Amino acid sequence: MSETMNTKKDIYILGIESSCDETAASVVKNGREVLSNVISSQIDLHTLYGGVVPEIASRKHIERINQVIEEALTTANMTLDDLDAIGVTYGPGLVGALLVGVAEAKAISYAKKLPLVGVHHIEGHISANYIENLDLEPPFVCLVVSGGHTHLVVVRDYGKYEILGRTRDDAAGEAFDKVARAIGLGYPGGPKIDKISKEGNPEAIAFPRPKFEDSPYDFSFSGLKSAVLNYLNGCQMKGIEVNRADVAASFQKAVCDVLVEHAMIAVKESGLNKFAIAGGVASNSALRAAFEKACAERQIEFYHPSPIFCTDNAAMIGSAAYYEFIAGKRDGLDLNAVPNLKLGGR
Repeated sequence: MSETMNTKKDIYILGIESSCDETAASVVKNGREVLSNVISSQIDLHTLYGGVVPEIASRKHIERINQVIEEALTTANMTLDDLDAIGVTYGPGLVGALLVGVAEAKAISYAKKLPLVGVHHIEGHISANYIENLDLEPPFVCLVVSGGHTHLVVVRDYGKYEILGRTRDDAAGEAFDKVARAIGLGYPGGPKIDKISKEGNPEAIAFPRPKFEDSPYDFSFSGLKSAVLNYLNGCQMKGIEVNRADVAASFQKAVCDVLVEHAMIAVKESGLNKFAIAGGVASNSALRAAFEKACAERQIEFYHPSPIFCTDNAAMIGSAAYYEFIAGKRDGLDLNAVPNLKLGGR
């Protein structure tokens, strides 16, 4: 791989992402330099329904994907003829949404005879750290926290992952959305809880910090979510006015405490001194601050993408595709969407 990486030819990859409710395209040079990063969000549309409606998401992807790709190429001052490969998310995600991106990528690959590289969505999130942290190279420990995933992973090498722990029920981002809905903040829950928590007392309510004796790396947020709902129901029954900011701040603090504790154990026991976060919840300001503090206290190098690269985007897919591409990975036109694709799975 090192010989390929040292080659003088620049590699330009078009990344395509459509796993949920963002239609995105990006041109990435040599896996680290983003020449364009276009994201068409559907948040306003799905807010009407309190969450993502899969069929509506798929239709919107179909409407937007050609325009988004054209804009990404124009911004990068490139054409399809200038590209070396196409990288596309093929799982996990909503099957209808994934199929739009995969079909588009296969069509371009076929028409332009360009190599096709299928990318795992979570590997894309991890690779987002390479974009702005030019000094970051494997091995390192990474915590992936998003609406659908909570994984604690050792990145052994580019494209090589060892899963240490994962959530046994709700993902962290899913818990944020459900708690936000319960206290009347609406969708999307993560940013709204982050904002209102700044006005609340994180020590106001003692919510549980779930852990498993048999697996110090696994997570569970279902019980924490239930504790918040029970607290709200108790207040309603007793006629006690709920301080939404205090509930949000206390819930957020409980999530952050669990994530930080488990991650720091993993870093210590792995013998590595590099730690990164990834995924939509990684843009949470309280979580970032908690990790800044924890890593500084332990002399651990802490890496995190800018918020624009934490939420779903195609630059991270282009980055992940680059490392797969130079390692020789190619997919055929039989590439299909895999909605439940496991990390490290092929």
